Amino acid sequence: QVQLAESGGGLVQAGGSLRLSCAASGRTFSSFALGWFRKSPGKERRVVAAISASGGSPLYADSVKGRFTISRDNAKNTVSLQMNNVKPEDTAVYYCAARNVGSATTRLALYGYWGRGTQVTVSS
Repeated sequence: QVQLAESGGGLVQAGGSLRLSCAASGRTFSSFALGWFRKSPGKERRVVAAISASGGSPLYADSVKGRFTISRDNAKNTVSLQMNNVKPEDTAVYYCAARNVGSATTRLALYGYWGRGTQVTVSS
């Protein structure tokens, strides 16, 4: 069993930066692939970034490539999302997710554990 809790959301101006963190409980955290997803009003929840258990080969949505960076610290049981040069269209509730497999995937349905989300609002 893994429990996830996001933090770091808030209000930021366009062009600014924000760092989201997700703290996980559970002894097997280091064997889980992790992901960040987001949901905007009127849209489906979509992948932002994903990272494997080892931390290699991160995956990104095209809309955030070059601006966002996913990273994990298995010693601290945390995964982070560094958001740079944010845009108003990045406004959403951001969710941390984990799957009981080591390989990263962008497929939402393959993640079995979810946090409650943190709101990110980007003003223009």
